[in-house]
Parts: sequence; C-alpha cells; structure tokens
Amino acid sequence: RSLPQTKGVTTPNATTPNNNATMMQGGMRPGIILLREGTDTSQGKAQLISNINACQAVADAVRTTLGPRGMDKLVADGRRVTISNDGATIMRLLEIEHPAAKTLVDISMSQDAEVGDGTTSVVLLAVEILKQMKPFVEEGVHPQIIIRNIRSASSIAVQKVRDLSVSFDTSTPEGEEMLLKTASTALNSKLISTHQDLFAPMIVDAVKSLSAEVDGLDDLRGMIAIKKIPGGDVRQSFLVKGVAFKKTFSYAGFEQMTKKFADPKILLLNVELELKNEKENAEVRIEDPEQYQSIVDAEWQVIYDKLDACVACGANIVLSKLPIGDLATQYFADRGLFCAGRVEDGDLKRVAKATGATIQTSTNGIFDGVMGTCAVFEEKRVGDERFNIFTGCPNSLTSTMILRGGSEQFIAESERSIHDALMVVKRSLKSRSVVAGGGAVELEVARYLREHALTIEGKGQLIVNAFAKALEIVPRQLCDNAGFDSNDILSALRRKHTQEEDGKWFGVDIENGDIMDTFEAGIWEPSDNKSNSLASAAEAAGVILSIDETVINPRSQDPGAATGMMGGGGMGGQKPLSNMMGNAMDAVNAGKGGSRSGNLGNGVSYLKGRGGG
Repeated sequence: RSLPQTKGVTTPNATTPNNNATMMQGGMRPGIILLREGTDTSQGKAQLISNINACQAVADAVRTTLGPRGMDKLVADGRRVTISNDGATIMRLLEIEHPAAKTLVDISMSQDAEVGDGTTSVVLLAVEILKQMKPFVEEGVHPQIIIRNIRSASSIAVQKVRDLSVSFDTSTPEGEEMLLKTASTALNSKLISTHQDLFAPMIVDAVKSLSAEVDGLDDLRGMIAIKKIPGGDVRQSFLVKGVAFKKTFSYAGFEQMTKKFADPKILLLNVELELKNEKENAEVRIEDPEQYQSIVDAEWQVIYDKLDACVACGANIVLSKLPIGDLATQYFADRGLFCAGRVEDGDLKRVAKATGATIQTSTNGIFDGVMGTCAVFEEKRVGDERFNIFTGCPNSLTSTMILRGGSEQFIAESERSIHDALMVVKRSLKSRSVVAGGGAVELEVARYLREHALTIEGKGQLIVNAFAKALEIVPRQLCDNAGFDSNDILSALRRKHTQEEDGKWFGVDIENGDIMDTFEAGIWEPSDNKSNSLASAAEAAGVILSIDETVINPRSQDPGAATGMMGGGGMGGQKPLSNMMGNAMDAVNAGKGGSRSGNLGNGVSYLKGRGGG
C-alpha cells in the first residue's frame, strides 16, 4: 500500500537520508518549497481583472487634467511641491508601486520623449481599452484572442489617421501658419494658454532655426536652452537668437572687466586657470633655502604662461568649464578681456555650436581657427540675475528662451509647457502633416472601425467594436472636464460623423458647450501625435492583458533568511548552517570562559542582538 503524499512531491522513489528519516517519523514525504516565505502569487482571471482595476485607479489620477479646461494636480514629495497638468510629469511623480500599472508610466514617458504632447491621452486610451475588454475577460474569452483583435484594430486606426492627415509645405506662409496653430493647440491646455500669442511665435522661431541643418532637429534639447528667472511678469519672457547663460561665480576684479564687445574672438577652454597648491604629501629636497623660492617661482610661472597664451592669441572672451581664479580674473581685467569660469557643460557646447569655436584642453598652440565669434556679446541684467548673452552668431541653430514668472512652481510648469510645444512643432516639421484636435479624429476613426467590424466574423467583431467605443474617451473626457453633458455632445458628434460627408473634422466646442469644425477653428495636432498615442495605448493594453500570473518576492531582511526558512521541512528538521556554526562557536567560547558563556571579562557586558541568544 502506497503512502499518502503531500502537495509538492516530485520524485516518488526518493531515498535520501532526510527523506527516510522524515518518512519514519511521520509517514509523510516532504514538500518542496520553491518560493521564499511571504512570496505573493496570484494568477488566472482574477489576476487579470485585478491588473485592469489597478490601471483604472491610475487613470483616475490624471483623468481630470485633459484638455483646455483640465485641472492641475499638486504633488508634494516632502522636499518640493510640483503643480502640473502634464500627464508624464504627474505619472512620474506618483511613484506607482503596482507592477502592472507601471506600464502606464512607461507609455506616458515614451509619448513625452517621442512627441511631447498627448501624455494624458495615451494613458486614458490604454485604460479605456482595458475597461472595454474587461467584460470579455470575465465571460471567459481567451486573452490571446482579445490581444490579436486589439492589435488588428490598432493598425487599422493608425492607417486611418495617416489617410485623414492633411499635408503642408512648411516653407510656405501656409506652412508657417500650420506650425503656429500646432504650437497654440499644444499650449491650449497649459498654464500659459492665455499667453499663446507671445510664446507660439517664439517656439516656432526657435525650432525653425534648427531645421536649417539636416540633423538639427534631432538635438532639440541640446540646442534650445530654457532659462528660468523668478520675478517679473510672464509677458517679460523673451527669446535670444543665440546663447544666453547666467553669470557664473566670479572673483575679485570681475567688475573691472569689459562687459560688451562687438565681433569678439571667443576662446573656449576645458583648463583650470587657477594657482594650485602642491600636494599635501609632496616632497621636494633642497640643499639651500634659496632654492625654495625657485620652486615657488616655477609654480607661478606655470599659471602666467597659460594666461599669456590666452592673451597672445588675440581672444577677447575666455570661457572655461573649470574654475578661473582671482589671479586670472584680475590679469584678464587689466588687459581688457572678459572671462568666466565654471560654465555649465551644456552652455559651453551651445556657445561652441553657435560661434564656431572648438573647446581646447590646453593653452598651447591656440590659433584663429579654434576661436569663435559673434556679432555682439553683452552682459545684461534680467530681473535679479546677470546674463551673458551672445547674439548674431554665424551658426543660427542655437537659441535660448528666458522665462519670467511670479513663482517657481509657475515658471517650472511654464518650462514643461514650452518643452511640450517645442516637441510638437518639431514633430510637425518632420511629419509635415496635421489632423484636427478636439476629439474629432478619434470619433472619425471610431466610426471607421465600427464599419470595419461588420466585415469580421465571430468574437473579433465585438472586440473591434469595443476598441472603437474606447476611442470616444477623449471627446467624452474633454466634455466632462469642461462641465458639459458628454452624452448630448457625443450623440450630436456621432450623428454628424455618420450622416454627413463634411462631418469628419467635427469635435467638441469647449467655449460654447457644443460641436464645431475644429479644423476650421485652427485646433491642429501633428498626425504623428495621434498615431503614436493609438499604437502605444494598444501595445500597453496588450501587454497588461497578456499577464496571467504575478509573483512578488519579499525583500530579504536577513542574508540567512532563505536558508533559515527551510529548517522545518526542506532540511528534515535540521537547523540552518548559520545557527549550527553559531552554536559551535558558543561551545568553544564557553569552555574558555569567554563571550556568550555567562563568564564575561571585567567591564564587558553582553549585548543581545541579531546574532545573540
């Protein structure tokens, strides 16, 4: 007669000593523990629905930020306070712990890096697709069937967006207007939406200057700098066609320097122009005390040689990434030069790009070819800060935006808003095509998908229909955030898109709580924005639906925890090796009257801790 077996037995004929001992004691074979104690495992349909619910909870955090009437979120992490309605910023600051819901953070960050705008829309679309698929999961439809049809619907939707897009030649006045409208649309939902007339032309000018070079647009972050100066009015913000950076730390003698040059020669260094002391452990052996003076003179001669080389090359402005000390500052001031040390790496690279200079790592062999120039260099006061400004540069790729505002939170949000608009204009320049915003393109794609679903047999028809319904979340949320009745407006929009040929560009009229032709109204977005949103949302939904089991391992608090938990079963009742070693050491110490024996030496107390007792 066979012995009763416990769950987890793998080899019925196991004959190891521990197994034999256990069978003799209890008549039971040991279970094999695969996962650490405290490991959380969940699987099956319940796990899938749990993941969908977690994603819905995340979407609720950013839902109300969508559109021109979206609300802002205040996130405090104990050190600083952030006020924003940028989806990617909020998702990043929330520090989401749920492993499946982190996928939404990833797609939001991806959208921000790739397109710049639409970071809230992509999260809402992904979660709404999951919400619409939830009934199918509950009714037992296999997730792979759902995923396959989501991917199919997504590729059809992306292709439809491309077919709907309107192309523009950006070199014409119409193309210029297209760029301005896409920048204005991106700023519509931001904190600085009332100042579109100021910022939209600045943003378009900055990005268009980059497009002069073939690969200029690829380094947008490196070539366009945004500098923030608290104080003043937001309308005092301005664009510098060149490079501007905050005055660096300066030594005595700085005020005597020349602060303005016309057509200067600019020398960029990665050299320390400062008198350095010898090393603490340096040893110099001298036979005569007078020889010490020659060593000191040699140290001074090294720095003077460097300074003489900078002056002899004919440079008017010397900038260095490393410190320029008080000696060098006074030396240059006496000779009518301007210098600045500790210039940030990004600013130095922008100056090099704009002026045509090459950063030097030595002061030897400097010639005119490695120095740059510009039309005007000037140190100007902006608010409470001084700025070094280079304008009229031979290479017009770089530009700097100086932002003003009443509070740091406002300026920080303005910077995020301008970054989004810069990315949108960059994407418009690359794709040279736009679609209408305001939920119009989502409703038109949804109508097309419903018609396409009628040609599909089986469960796929219902899944594609559900995907089409999920796309309506964008116009619905725009209405809800503006305080309008979303059911009435969506009914009117569906009727317009379905029954009228010229209704494809009709979307939500946020101002009047009605519907309107958003293309005519100039609410334009790059087609790449919508294509990327749809593709990323469908991909994220597919990833989350494909997860049928989650295993969360607890963090070990004790290096011996994994071994210790095996003591009762997996080791046949034996103590962990660490405990055995500890007991052996105790026995030795006890024999000698030492530690942990009770016979402690004079003035020694026994502290019971992790290793004690």
